[in-house]
Amino acid sequence: MIVNKSYKFRIFPNKKQIELTNKTIGCVRFTFNFFLSKQKNKDAYWYIVEEMVQNGQLPANNWKGKCLNKYETVKAIPELKKQYSFLKEVDSIALQKSVENLADSFERYYKKQNKYPRFKSKKNPVQSYTTKHTNGNMAIEGNYIKLPKLGLVRFAKSREVHGKILNATIRRNSSGKYFVSIGTEVEVTEMPKTESAIGIDVGLKDFAILSDGTTYSNPKFFRTLEEKLAKLQRIMSRRTVGGTNWYKAKRKVACIHEKITNARNDYLHKISTDIVKNHDVIGMEDLSVSNMLKNHNLAKAISEVSWSEFKTIIEYKAKWYGKQVVTVAKNFPSSQLCSCCGYQNKDVKNLGLREWECPKCHTHHQRDINAGQNLKNEALRLLTVGATEIA
Repeated sequence: MIVNKSYKFRIFPNKKQIELTNKTIGCVRFTFNFFLSKQKNKDAYWYIVEEMVQNGQLPANNWKGKCLNKYETVKAIPELKKQYSFLKEVDSIALQKSVENLADSFERYYKKQNKYPRFKSKKNPVQSYTTKHTNGNMAIEGNYIKLPKLGLVRFAKSREVHGKILNATIRRNSSGKYFVSIGTEVEVTEMPKTESAIGIDVGLKDFAILSDGTTYSNPKFFRTLEEKLAKLQRIMSRRTVGGTNWYKAKRKVACIHEKITNARNDYLHKISTDIVKNHDVIGMEDLSVSNMLKNHNLAKAISEVSWSEFKTIIEYKAKWYGKQVVTVAKNFPSSQLCSCCGYQNKDVKNLGLREWECPKCHTHHQRDINAGQNLKNEALRLLTVGATEIA
């Protein structure tokens, strides 16, 4: 199976490469904003034309559409370079990619998939640009990566890059560190079948509880660094905004957030790979996390565990390796049902009730393991219904 896969590494550019990277980021932002302003003017113009057509002041065939043509816009970049000579110093493919991204944003906007595109700001903490692989302008050479215009850049090679390189995104984080994400096209092979099905119940005390009793703890990465983060934020608040010491304090705060994010992502990838590797069918509940965050008593704890990200990782890894994820409806009472006889005990709605005994079959249940077993049973039922086409 051919899939798109990305590899993220930290890069260590020298002074000249840092200067050129920052310049490329600025030029890409400038190009994006330039054509966005043109589009906004065109939108205003076509709004007047459309209104005149509706009022009968102009024939209907004079209205030809609202969106700038992507290919004609790309062709306009050389003319833009003549007007702004600094655009000639950076990677031309990165400029073309920014125009393509703008066109994609408008296409999604007119399909009602996202809001109207906004101007890019240099004040954003994360800045990046994307370039494509053409004519061997990207390659891995030992502990160096070859990038357009930048040449060979040293990077932290934590693993081998497999597959055909398609593109690269160079990013400068708020911590001041530089990273490259290499997009590749790679062939993945299915993992061996285990003939095992599992249900996953996610929680706050323990991160994930499987129907077979396996428990993955909740490390609470944010809570472990919360005091240190609060201290650095207090120091930052006492600095003059925009001053040298303020930027130093801001970078330290960003480093703490980055450390928390990296630790959480590493944990999610490790346990998701372990689950996908050992089970063929995985039942998961379709949680409405955005609604759950409205509970201000639990919002911090819920946002810390990243259930949505965990589900996303499980789904694409299962797709890669020939496994199946079955999403159970959010209204399915997984915690209330007895996994042995199916009796629904509404008293279990109380989150403080961690263990209970079924009044019907007298089976003793541990709340989370029982929920995982119900999710597993429901996932297998949905698979059977789908296979036999039973309504």
